[in-house]
Amino acid sequence: MKRWMTVPCRVPDHAAAAAAAERQDTLTKPPGSLGRLEALAIQLASLQSRKRPRVDRVHIAVFAGDHGVAAEGISAFPQAVTGEMLRNFARGGAAISVLARELGATLEVVNLGTVNDPGDIPGVRRDIIASSTGNLRHVPAMTDDELDAALDAGVRSVARAMADGAELYIGGDMGIGNTTAASALACALLGEKPETLAGPGTGLDKQGVARKAVVIADALRVHAAADTPRDKLRHYGGFEIAALAGAFVNAAQCGLPILVDGFIATTAALAAVALRPDARPWMIFAHRSHERGHGRVLDALQATPLLDLHMRLGEASGAAVAVPLLRMACTLHGSMATFAEAGVSEA
Repeated sequence: MKRWMTVPCRVPDHAAAAAAAERQDTLTKPPGSLGRLEALAIQLASLQSRKRPRVDRVHIAVFAGDHGVAAEGISAFPQAVTGEMLRNFARGGAAISVLARELGATLEVVNLGTVNDPGDIPGVRRDIIASSTGNLRHVPAMTDDELDAALDAGVRSVARAMADGAELYIGGDMGIGNTTAASALACALLGEKPETLAGPGTGLDKQGVARKAVVIADALRVHAAADTPRDKLRHYGGFEIAALAGAFVNAAQCGLPILVDGFIATTAALAAVALRPDARPWMIFAHRSHERGHGRVLDALQATPLLDLHMRLGEASGAAVAVPLLRMACTLHGSMATFAEAGVSEA
């Protein structure tokens, strides 16, 4: 295990949470009338050690990597799309590029390795591990060194976010074949059957989903001896999934709140919590993806997402869409008048 992985995660500030809850009770509204927006403000106060939290400075990191399992025909799109999308991110044409601009968020795109390497692209950080993971149907997805490199890539991303003064960290993914890898990893971590978690991903039909489930079932048999969370992440995961897991653990160690995206990111969060259970309090879950297995993974993490918009794009897009909710929660909490300030009678 990497030495940094043994460092305990920060403990949320319960005094700040109590102060925020006390403020909520004095605002000009019936108690609880703003529902989960109140709870969000209190949670963010505890994570930021602020009576009045803010999420003005948002850092979004999208990790990209190719998967050897794509050779099994488990995606509706060709593997070349991973590398091609890196250019689209950099040019500002991808959904997360548009959303980041709208939010005024910092967006970094990290290339961990693609089969069709696009080379140096302005706006894309090269952190190459290999051109692809191994085909998890037959061999481990990563070697020990590759897994460590992917985890460390996540740590470096968090360091950049902290240096930028981020108040919220969002991790996203890009990689043809990654719903297969995430489904296999979730099956291994939760003891679920592939038929339960395998979904359409990029748009597979019923036959394609059935084929994906067979590939995952084969992988589960081949890698049945992988019994620790680290081993499961190495055998079934992807470069971007491991980088997200590393980032989530390190963000919790640094005391940086995390807004978790959809199925891929939530599976990475599941792996992160398996590696370091004390990372869980630092995670807020943005949305319920339309991908079949997402609900089961959310349940395993005892997570109630903020939104359910039938999204399944990845790229951190669902998390980005949820940022305005967090900002509204903070604005209401910090800017509403108290009963005393407004001269309004209390209940």
